[in-house]
Amino acid sequence: MLKDFLVRDWMTSPVVSVESDTPITTAHQIMKKSKIRRLVVLDKNENLDGIVTIGDVREASPSGATTLSIWELNYLWSQLTVGKVMSQRVWSVGPDEPVINAAKIMLDSKISGVPVVEDDEVIGVITESDVFRMLVKIQMEEEQA
Repeated sequence: MLKDFLVRDWMTSPVVSVESDTPITTAHQIMKKSKIRRLVVLDKNENLDGIVTIGDVREASPSGATTLSIWELNYLWSQLTVGKVMSQRVWSVGPDEPVINAAKIMLDSKISGVPVVEDDEVIGVITESDVFRMLVKIQMEEEQA
């Protein structure tokens, strides 16, 4: 039964995070290096402040349709911080919630992942990829039984 599968067993942990004053160029490099599509944004006290996705970064990227030089574009982009492009309204789930609850939040909210919070601390992230991984494993186990 899907309600028996808990977020804590399928989430990605530890969390890769940044602060809101992180330059967007740095956030982009962290995402590329870590091969992830979202970063949790924490405030100075390690509390959840927002989330920034690779889509947010791409939308903030300079367009080729401009009269600015490449140096001017790169300079302007390097001045942009995560706090300017992150989503501040962030859904979260607890580690002991069923994965199906997280999947419903993602589906209803049209988002691809949610932070996992326990005792006001972000301990992981569960994404649509984690849900797919769970479903594939369940199916393969059923086929082998």
